Amino acid sequence: MACSKMSPVRLAASLRLPFTLQLRTRSTAAAAKEQAAEDGAQGQPCPPQVDHIERSDNLLHKPCPAVTMNFENTQEAYKSKATWELLRSVMVFWLCSIDSIVERNQQLLQLSRKILGQNLFETIMKMTFYGQFVAGEDQEAIKPLIRRNRAFGVGSVLDYSVEEDLTQEEAEKKEIESSTAEAEKENIGTVQREKKYQVQPGFGDRRGGVISARTYFYADEAKCDHHMETFLKSIEASGGSSEDGFSAIKLTALGRPQFLLQFSEVLVKWCSFFHQLAADQGKAGLNAVEIELEVEKLQESLAKLGIATKDEIHNWFTGENLGLSGTMDLLDWNSLIDNRTKLSKLLLVPNLQSGQIEPLLTRFTEEEDRQMKRMLQRMDVLAKKALETGVRLMVDAEQTYFQPAISRLTLEMQRKFNKDNPIIFNTYQCYLKEAYDNVTADVELSRREGWLFGAKLVRGAYMQQERSRAAEVGYEDPINPTYEKTNEMYHRCLDYVLEEIRHNRKANVMVASHNENTVKFTLKRMNELGIYPEERKVYFGQLLGMCDQISFPLGQAGYPVYKYVPYGPVNEVLPYLSRRAQENRGIMKGSTKERELLWTEFKRRLLTGNLFYTPRF
Repeated sequence: MACSKMSPVRLAASLRLPFTLQLRTRSTAAAAKEQAAEDGAQGQPCPPQVDHIERSDNLLHKPCPAVTMNFENTQEAYKSKATWELLRSVMVFWLCSIDSIVERNQQLLQLSRKILGQNLFETIMKMTFYGQFVAGEDQEAIKPLIRRNRAFGVGSVLDYSVEEDLTQEEAEKKEIESSTAEAEKENIGTVQREKKYQVQPGFGDRRGGVISARTYFYADEAKCDHHMETFLKSIEASGGSSEDGFSAIKLTALGRPQFLLQFSEVLVKWCSFFHQLAADQGKAGLNAVEIELEVEKLQESLAKLGIATKDEIHNWFTGENLGLSGTMDLLDWNSLIDNRTKLSKLLLVPNLQSGQIEPLLTRFTEEEDRQMKRMLQRMDVLAKKALETGVRLMVDAEQTYFQPAISRLTLEMQRKFNKDNPIIFNTYQCYLKEAYDNVTADVELSRREGWLFGAKLVRGAYMQQERSRAAEVGYEDPINPTYEKTNEMYHRCLDYVLEEIRHNRKANVMVASHNENTVKFTLKRMNELGIYPEERKVYFGQLLGMCDQISFPLGQAGYPVYKYVPYGPVNEVLPYLSRRAQENRGIMKGSTKERELLWTEFKRRLLTGNLFYTPRF
């Protein structure tokens, strides 16, 4: 059906949205053939001690003694920990590696609460599992831990980790209800929907198969406002308790997931349209930012598809000063789509079968329009608070059927708020085949438009869930085929951003990894590229209660390093902790080295008469 015969989505321009939402496609092409691992990233072991570089008083650069970056120096690694905390870590890691305990952890917790009573149960939890992985119950309770870590060189990324204790059935029901548009419920105008971007029975409970990521389910707009207020308090706490702090947010907490699903589908379809046009010109298989389309052929293709007349298309190009060189790349295409597709027609997509531009759905209710607007407003309120308090806002990554919209909305905030300082950071999951295309496209856009790129690189938290859903629903698995390929992708994306920092000093990246080889790779490349710790362009991040043997030596050596700091009331955080225990059991089993280092430090203190050591700061 032709676009002119259908009523488009009504998100009127008169709503005065907090930031201009223009349609920019995100690259969803699979990464090009994997290049050989760069600069020793794979297969070339780094030395056990890594030199780092510091700036001396006379501004001459020189390498520090290698011992300062020895990740096996337990005295330095655990100097912020009392002896009883060492023993707690050993005990917790050991218990989390026992399958029978982990599998029955919810029953054991319920039984313990019943036998001990609520007060004693909470006290014991704070001394053990909760105390190991959670900083405290509220913004005031977490301040002592934040101050202590800061004294030993480690900052904080605050993360309010309360989750609803829902049954699987309750979660499924909420997700299906909140992800389905009214038009879909009435079976109107759903022909164009892709299965990947529709809620699927059996996968409505998004908590399953997830590692170290909290999950939100939509209840109503009031609940979203409550989440926003909680995030605002977290930002204020971060600004009030430490310098250069971060605060983490999830966009699924701020609005109805229906919008994220639909917007993601629109972005992906426009990107697919670009790649089809590229294939028509014999440009298939290139990295996204390397594709350059011949403008004359592109204009002819668009005219044949009936998108506009040839004269109209010519005016689009000349009016935006696009294609003057005779070619157009992905970012030029994005700019063209930005200016052709206003917010009032946000959910229009190209129908490659009919050759027409059509609305994704035939009808949106006024309430659905308002819900879209409110999500954008909540994001704007949080970004303004972060700017006001000097806190960086870390937007967490989520499932691939939400992520194109999340990344696109985050990019809009970066355009607005990252003009002078990197306030907004996007998260890139490097287990995705498309990770390199996404990173390179966004870096290139920031370079052209002059704002500061901010990224957190992670391997990813949803692998098991993503693979199961793709196989059952019937679409391409978005995950790299092997762990080795994911490592290659991580180092490839990281190296690209480090090179960008070297050239213009505007990009910023957090290396969020517990992988010691990745940390050593980063230090090595920083040395080679002349990127100094005090410039605070490269950050390191690990979870609270884990990987202290890497975090604290880095911090004490002057590198910006941060702990992801969950907090929240004991009972409300337990669902999060319970699932973390189950899903992190493989990580805990692999933490043998960390347990050995903790035990080594305990024995060292015992033999040197420091058994009752307490950190002073």
